[in-house]
Order: sequence, then structure tokens, then C-alpha cells
Amino acid sequence: MADEALAKAGLHFDELNKIRVLEPEVAQQTRELKEECKDFVDKIGEFQKIVGTFIEMVDNVAKEVEKEKMKAIGARNLLKSIAKQREAQQQQLQAVITEKRMQLERLRIQYDALQKEEGEQNEFLEQLISQK
Repeated sequence: MADEALAKAGLHFDELNKIRVLEPEVAQQTRELKEECKDFVDKIGEFQKIVGTFIEMVDNVAKEVEKEKMKAIGARNLLKSIAKQREAQQQQLQAVITEKRMQLERLRIQYDALQKEEGEQNEFLEQLISQK
């Protein structure tokens, strides 16, 4: 009866016979909830550590990928540069070949003209010798 009167007043006895404002069941549920919250907070902390490590690893991989990407871009640009240099060199060589062909044709015409002139001079000399 005294327990009921105290319960109506909002006072309760716990297992150690101490007076409490909360009912023993509610107090027990509160402790359990507190422990579950602590476990949850601990698990969240572990999860944050794992995620932090994962993010750090991903950042490192991203840096390595970026570095390799820059190397690949550099190599591609170098390859394009070499290709352009070869194309320019090929054009220069084609120009030299064309120039040499033109020079060869000019020298061939000059050679033919000189042979014709030599023939004429030889013929003239033969006529001179035969007139004597």
C-alpha cells in the first residue's frame, strides 16, 4: 500500500531499495537504450575510421591515376609532335628531291647542248682539216 501511494506520487523503489523518480522498468529500458546508443556511437566511430581510410586510399589512387593520365597525355603529345616533325621532314625531302630533279633536267639539257656543240665543232674541224 505504501508502494502504491509512493507510485501515485511518482516515487519508486529500485532493486537496491533506493527511491527513484522513474519506474524500475522505465529506468531499466533507459539504461538499455543508453547502452545501445553507446554501442551505436562506437560502431559509427569505427565506420567513420573505415570510411576515412577508404577515402584516403581512393584519394591516393586518384592521384596516381591523375599522374599516369598526365604521363599518357605527355606521351601522346610527344607522339603527335614526332609525327608532325616527320611529316615536315618528309615535305622538306620531297622539296629537295624536286629541286634535284629540276637540276638534273637542267644539267641534262645543258649536256645535250654541249654534246651538240661538240659535234658541230668536231664537224667544223673535220671540214677544216679536209680543206687543207
